Amino acid sequence: MVVPKAGGTMNTGTFVPPPVPSDLPRAIRETKQKLRAAIGDYTGAFAYVEEKMKAGVAEIVDLRAQGDPIWPIVQFSDIAAGTVPEETRALIRRRGCAIVKGTFDRARAEAWDQELASYLEQNNFFGQYRNEDDGFFGSVEHAKPSIFPIYWSRPQIEARQDDNMALTRRFLNSFWKHESEGRVWFDPTRDTHYPDRIRRRPPGTRSKGLSPHTDAGSVERWLTLAYQGVFRRVFDGRIEDYDPWDGAYRSEAMEYDVARRCSAFRTFQGWTALSDMHPTQGVLHAIPIPDAMSYQLLRALQDDVADDELCGAAPAQTMPTTEKWHPDIWDGLTAIPAVEPGDTVWWHGDLVHSVGSVADQVGWGNVMYIPASPWCDKNFDYAKACGEDFMRGTSPKDFAHEDYEVHWTGRATLDDLNVRGRQQLGLS
Repeated sequence: MVVPKAGGTMNTGTFVPPPVPSDLPRAIRETKQKLRAAIGDYTGAFAYVEEKMKAGVAEIVDLRAQGDPIWPIVQFSDIAAGTVPEETRALIRRRGCAIVKGTFDRARAEAWDQELASYLEQNNFFGQYRNEDDGFFGSVEHAKPSIFPIYWSRPQIEARQDDNMALTRRFLNSFWKHESEGRVWFDPTRDTHYPDRIRRRPPGTRSKGLSPHTDAGSVERWLTLAYQGVFRRVFDGRIEDYDPWDGAYRSEAMEYDVARRCSAFRTFQGWTALSDMHPTQGVLHAIPIPDAMSYQLLRALQDDVADDELCGAAPAQTMPTTEKWHPDIWDGLTAIPAVEPGDTVWWHGDLVHSVGSVADQVGWGNVMYIPASPWCDKNFDYAKACGEDFMRGTSPKDFAHEDYEVHWTGRATLDDLNVRGRQQLGLS
């Protein structure tokens, strides 16, 4: 297998997404043939990972049955003081996820929630909302989460640029190997601005949730050179050496040039709770095994999968995890524990996750989506483009161009940015 010297296609300093292959089935067939040859015993490699996954899931199922916690819980005060217990750090590395309690004061988070509600109301959001479906969740069974395409409210800006958020993201970035293969891939001590949306789900909601999937790359994980570099130990026959925390080539990997994609490298996806939420109330679930991606990648190379098929993966959509193709990890899906306003929830960028169903929601289920996107050329390149969107009030490039906030009253302005906020958006 050829490992790229540079994973992203660059043009005068700008990362340019590659086009979708004109004959995708042919590209899949040819790539699978090459990957199988590079791995050698691809059935044996999968059998090795399969047993590893079964053991990991069995442990999770047993812990759940005993009522023991699965998601690591960290106190923000320990992050700030540098006193996070080593056993907690080890569990985060093993699980690939964490709840950070008290990242923000409860009162502040509740005030943000009220301000967001007012922001939507005073600008008649529901009178304008078009509920555009960009097909991004088209490969998963349930596809209608209560997510609003709002990016530039003052609460979102304040949370993204806050000192506590910066400390939390720096702590999370520290789990990653940012230097390998003789190169420095990103700076774990600095972050960039990756604007995302909000979720507001009212009491009494009936929702089927969102089926298990992974973001940040679908067919690209097999087909592009950069992602092959990311997963080089999966694809070169040395599966036992695969490290899901190695940042090599991740800051250069690009998704295909489609309307809906992620243009940044996120060490962790995340959200900030704005209301109390309990495990039965349609909350986030995840399979807390960060190297489960190796299982999914090898699964698609097995002989019972059609040569032009990648277990349901398709361009411009999330990468699905299904009981049909991935039964060995399916039972690992585990809900987050109860969270309060001001807590933050984080999961490794490769973690399979879903949103649970709810029949009659008790209380609100409101969050702001804010990931960890450390400084690297690719992330800063995208953040600068987002800085231009911020100034105009337009939707960021990775999302549908609905542009609701262009003329809205109360939208955050340059005066609302602190020094970090300006740097995060390339506006300093």
